[in-house]
Amino acid sequence: MNFCSLATVFVLFSLEESTSTAFTTSRQNLLSGRSSSISTSLFESGNPFQSLFGNVASKISNLQQEGMMDYISQDQLSQLNSQTETILASAHNMNLSLVRSSLESKQTSEERKFRSNLNKGYGAASPLHKLRLFDESNSEDDVRVTLYRDSASWCPYSQKVWMTLEEKRIPYRIEKINMRCYGDKPASFLRMQPSGSIPVAIIDGVTYNQSNDIMYALEEKFPDSNPMVPTEPDMRMNAQSLLRLERQLFSSWMYWLTSRDTPDGRMRENFVATLVEVENALTATSGGFFLGGQVSIVDAMFAPFLERMCASMLYFKGFQIRVANGEKTNFPAINRWFDSMETLESYQLTKSDYYTHCWDLPPQLGGCFSEDGSKQFQDAINGSNGSWDLPLAPDNNGLEPDWSWAGDEAAAKREAVERVTSNFEAIVSFAARGAGKSGRSYGAPLADPNAIPNESIQPFVDAAMMVICNKLLSETDIESAACDKTLAELVSVWKKEGGNEVMDKISMSLSYLRDRVGVPRDMRLPAARQLRAHLNWAIMKLR
Repeated sequence: MNFCSLATVFVLFSLEESTSTAFTTSRQNLLSGRSSSISTSLFESGNPFQSLFGNVASKISNLQQEGMMDYISQDQLSQLNSQTETILASAHNMNLSLVRSSLESKQTSEERKFRSNLNKGYGAASPLHKLRLFDESNSEDDVRVTLYRDSASWCPYSQKVWMTLEEKRIPYRIEKINMRCYGDKPASFLRMQPSGSIPVAIIDGVTYNQSNDIMYALEEKFPDSNPMVPTEPDMRMNAQSLLRLERQLFSSWMYWLTSRDTPDGRMRENFVATLVEVENALTATSGGFFLGGQVSIVDAMFAPFLERMCASMLYFKGFQIRVANGEKTNFPAINRWFDSMETLESYQLTKSDYYTHCWDLPPQLGGCFSEDGSKQFQDAINGSNGSWDLPLAPDNNGLEPDWSWAGDEAAAKREAVERVTSNFEAIVSFAARGAGKSGRSYGAPLADPNAIPNESIQPFVDAAMMVICNKLLSETDIESAACDKTLAELVSVWKKEGGNEVMDKISMSLSYLRDRVGVPRDMRLPAARQLRAHLNWAIMKLR
């Protein structure tokens, strides 16, 4: 299939952001999650989600920490910290340097090059890239595109542009901008894009402010880089027809998702009828993609919203589209299309998980409405029914296919440990917000970039995270049991000397972190499942 530009198709855990972080080695807030104390009804209430120096700074810091601990003195905390350090010192690999060494000894050669490749812009695609050169055939002088996308990797419009850049292998730089529901936008960006909308791209010095305009410009400016728009008249007409269908599907999805269905089920019926049209269109193709055997602009347009439909329709409506391999489905062609998309590095890079989507969509849309019968799926996706407990069930018990293309379980655990240990101190501080003081809230649940971490509890969160990293890296029952023993000793001391206050605040901190592990921003789904489950393991020991 020949492709070229076609304007008519488009008619239809480093320091980055302004808040303090974790996995992305940035200061962006980790918000793609939920608090275990937030009920589903929160989604259904309209729009539920909305320099000093020296001694002066020290006094401000001390004032901020006042009231963080109610029943335990600083002397008691100091003694408890000393006992914690003694336990860790007597255990195996319980310091950051040793954990990093252990991780490196288990990593593949490609995994060991991950951070250096990030800095150079090379290697496998990652949301952590700030510069994307793909390989050594390109240099920074070849970069003609700067993409401004959302820092949390939530935005579907950013996703389709991001995928296009990757699929066409166009060198680019990335600037990350907050979405309104979880942070402020810098004044420099608002001067360039007064509406504040993302994505924005600067291509050869020209600013493009709409996702479709950006994709069209990339085809025009880089016609020889894996063209994604067809030239044959029949295929052009088919592409235009499919893009109109994509908008119809989007409308029927949005209408049902943000409303409660009528008694006669009209919204569901309308959505299913349109989805069947998509199923039929894919059934009629001879290859794995919408226009045949080669990915096209049509796939890039469909991907962000079909992905979000699979997550949100299951979570809020109890309606399943995507199934695990071998399971029966009314939409086999759509499932085969997802299988084809998941062979593309461009899609693997940008793909999120159900949990992240189901907590990022409501604040973007002003609320999503649950239908009767959906609670069992919400519990499974949120982990409140034990689905986040070890051992993890394959495919989340058939609800969300595992990402087999991301490697085996050991690779997932190494990825989780790499992301944590690459920015360990910042992650511990971030987690301690769970036991700290809230700041200004934003639209997303627990979006609190100005929260103040509880410094008193950080040494104990640090210790718990050290044990969790070792547990993730354990390769034998003996190694795993040693981690169990170390955590049991810590919990015994914390409970005896610190009482329920210390125990509760450590648990609150680990829960705060667990609920904010975002995919793909922080790590891929298999790694996120492992980290969430191992955090849960520690939380349950504390309780």
